[in-house]
Amino acid sequence: MKIIGTGSAHPRLTITNDMLAAFLDTNDEWITTRTGIKQRQIISDERLKDLAIDAAKQAIKKGGIDVHDIDYIICSNVVNEYVTPSLSCIIHDGIDANCPCVDINAACSGFLYGLQIAHSFQRAGVARNILIVCAEEPTRMVDWKDRSTCVLFGDAAGAVLITEGDCMKSMRVTNMSKTDVLYEERKLEPTPYLRRNEDNVPLQMKGQEVFKTAVKASVKDIAHVVEEAGLQIDDIDHFLLHQANLRIIEAVSHLLKQDMSKFPHNVELYGNTSSASIPVLLNEMNMRGELKDGDKIVLSAFGAGFTTGACVIEWHSNQK
Repeated sequence: MKIIGTGSAHPRLTITNDMLAAFLDTNDEWITTRTGIKQRQIISDERLKDLAIDAAKQAIKKGGIDVHDIDYIICSNVVNEYVTPSLSCIIHDGIDANCPCVDINAACSGFLYGLQIAHSFQRAGVARNILIVCAEEPTRMVDWKDRSTCVLFGDAAGAVLITEGDCMKSMRVTNMSKTDVLYEERKLEPTPYLRRNEDNVPLQMKGQEVFKTAVKASVKDIAHVVEEAGLQIDDIDHFLLHQANLRIIEAVSHLLKQDMSKFPHNVELYGNTSSASIPVLLNEMNMRGELKDGDKIVLSAFGAGFTTGACVIEWHSNQK
């Protein structure tokens, strides 16, 4: 597996902490101290599918291949306005692809799960060029009267185009049964036979439990994939963690005894964009020229479920 193209897209509307303080019992200091987040970009008049298509087109262009040479599309998404068709089908139409496509939902770990599926497809001979798109709109999952959740999220799409190569050095995805720590429930259409009460429950989160579980899982996953790759923690050039909370990233940095300079972050600008956060950060670093050939990179994420994943890749790019 080798990443040859990256892309990302954000809504136009930027919401600062001070803007949230106008209708929430909060302020910039309260949010920044607990999360590191200063602002986030939120969908207003755009549609998530348009962000996804934009990010996908960027990755394809930078990868330097024709869209009809893409063999598979994998889309990571938690929630969007379409129940059916899948968001991957919408993206497929928007970029004029002619390959199979599928959606996955592994919450904020979706990008890592997508990478594992793509890597497995390549090794099995199913597909050579695979587009992974992570498109997320978590701001539509929260109660905007609940300051403990609504201040955390932003909307975004990130994409990578991968082809065959030997840049994947190790991979691990896991799941633990903690379904009550972070969840949302949606009321479905009624039937004449339904005999139970249903209700819409916006995103519920046990913040301290999420924090502790995320830090512990990230440290464990990172240690596992680094050892499996035959490396030492000090050999890693960049640790790209899911951008959920700057304090989580700082805690992982501390426990791994690595300087924060190795942990790039943009959560202060975008908030938690779910599975889109790592490919967005990867694209930004790539566009700034911060990723050098031969760099050893750890990717690590955690999400509702509780899903987790990590991998070690060696960066080599032929992007145009």
